[in-house]
Amino acid sequence: MTTPLLVTGGTGTLGRLIVPRLVAAGRNVRVLSRTPHEPADGVEYVAADLRSDDADRAVAAAVDGVGTILHLVGGTKGDEEATARLTRAAADAGVRHLVHISVIGADRVPLAWFRMKFAAEQAVTGSGVPWTILRAAQFHDLVLKTAAGMAKLPVVPVPGGLRFQPVDARDVAARLTELTLGEPAGLVADLAGPRVAPMGDLLRSYLRATGKRRVLLPVRLPGKVGRAYRDGDNLTLDGADRGTRTWEDFLAERLGQRSPSTRR
Repeated sequence: MTTPLLVTGGTGTLGRLIVPRLVAAGRNVRVLSRTPHEPADGVEYVAADLRSDDADRAVAAAVDGVGTILHLVGGTKGDEEATARLTRAAADAGVRHLVHISVIGADRVPLAWFRMKFAAEQAVTGSGVPWTILRAAQFHDLVLKTAAGMAKLPVVPVPGGLRFQPVDARDVAARLTELTLGEPAGLVADLAGPRVAPMGDLLRSYLRATGKRRVLLPVRLPGKVGRAYRDGDNLTLDGADRGTRTWEDFLAERLGQRSPSTRR
């Protein structure tokens, strides 16, 4: 019997894609989630909330006997505390490999969310546990949620200079699976989508795909944040791995339309 792998956030967007891959690779998988689940498809579930101050005992039990941890838990706040709690337990349990998903620009973009992601990275790198960190671009799913929310307005503000490299969650899942089954590799090459696109282009694609008409109003992002985005601090223009699925193909698939890449 192989040493178990622990996947935190294994019931989330990425986890639902990765856990079956790990099982198919012949690994014993233990999933940590905030809510209890019955064992299914060869997967063991343990319940613990990494953001709770009362979770130390449950987290210690979750990492007991584990050789590798894939840390996918993320949110709008509290990531650094959750990651620090996990890394302390991992170090105490003698975990041999900790794989962590972060975001491109974590150390460059002056926004609280990026600073939180970087603090979580530091909890990993300072844990004493051999580690691998993958920084990925924004997922197509997040860009879709953002575009749908913005399209509810009759006039949509479009920050000038704001560009993204949206990547498909399946491409990220494939790369993280490979890293989890491998040896500790430190900070690996970023993973971004196949192209860089201004926010205005992403919005126009969404509006065309949904048949909506909206007025797009160019605006300027002020201050350090605006300068960071205009400088492309949230992008990786060189030395990144690239996903294969485009934003347009994702939209076509999600909205039940024919993919632009297959049209004649």
